[in-house]
Amino acid sequence: MEAAIITTYRCNAACQMCNIWKFPTKAREEIKPEVLTKLPALAFCNVTGGEPFLRDDIEEIIFILKKKAKRIVISTNGYFTDKIVNLARKHKSIGIRVSLEGLPAANDELRGLKHGFDHGLRTILELEHVGLKDLGFGITVSDRNAKDMIELFRLAQAMKLEFATAVVHNSYYFHKQDNRIRQKERVIDCFKELVYELLHTRKVKNWFRAYFNYGLMQYVKGRKRLLPCTAGTDMFFLDPWGEIRPCNGMDTDAIENSFGNLKEKTFDRIWYGEKADSVRKKVAACRKNCWMIGSAAPAMKKSILKPAAWIVKTKWFKRDVMKDL
Repeated sequence: MEAAIITTYRCNAACQMCNIWKFPTKAREEIKPEVLTKLPALAFCNVTGGEPFLRDDIEEIIFILKKKAKRIVISTNGYFTDKIVNLARKHKSIGIRVSLEGLPAANDELRGLKHGFDHGLRTILELEHVGLKDLGFGITVSDRNAKDMIELFRLAQAMKLEFATAVVHNSYYFHKQDNRIRQKERVIDCFKELVYELLHTRKVKNWFRAYFNYGLMQYVKGRKRLLPCTAGTDMFFLDPWGEIRPCNGMDTDAIENSFGNLKEKTFDRIWYGEKADSVRKKVAACRKNCWMIGSAAPAMKKSILKPAAWIVKTKWFKRDVMKDL
């Protein structure tokens, strides 16, 4: 099972594609680290926010999660370099992904964070210096920054770092309903270039990333997601108030779509509880066709033969599976 732990809705950035920063949680309301001891064994855990490094107790959170999860990756804007690096020195088995929304001009404009690119890149360089192995950066693609995507990927390749992608989405989580890709063909062309470059690397993980990015192209085109969503079955979100939710994409009331609150019950009572079936039925009936890594990655692992077959057709048999996009 995989999980995303949303530690806080506080954020020091003012992103154009995400309004979490307009609706921050209060520190006193956020779940205490000890609540996380109730979590089950996890194959993977993404620690996110908001900006997780605004939590004064982030080190305690990571200490507990390391006992629960085989792999932990923290998503951050990279602004708080000293705090991030100090944590990495003590916990070198964790992963860090720094969000960079393009080259400096695009990043700082989209994130509303002065010198944000400089802070993010400095953090990456410092983490590399202290020997963090699971390190990379990622971009949330929009009309504004699509052209920067391939340059960021090549920078990641040159630095031997991981490179993650997403596309602007709308949901209760982002407090956005007006994110749109208007220049669809242009954005899809940028993704095609990335997909071809990923497939031409020697890294198997990059080939599966190519398939994920192909899924993002389908999303931009408004088509059905490549694989059925397994949110609420193979993965879940834990929000800052302790509510266990299937994902961060469903747009109805937060309590209505919650399995239950981890502060009040054990995980098993929540996961197999009275609300679980009804929430999973809502997931099965969901037609949003989100293609975000949190729900796409578990689905790809569960149906590994489908992305593998796509890779074989595209990489070895040279079939242009993207010609109709």
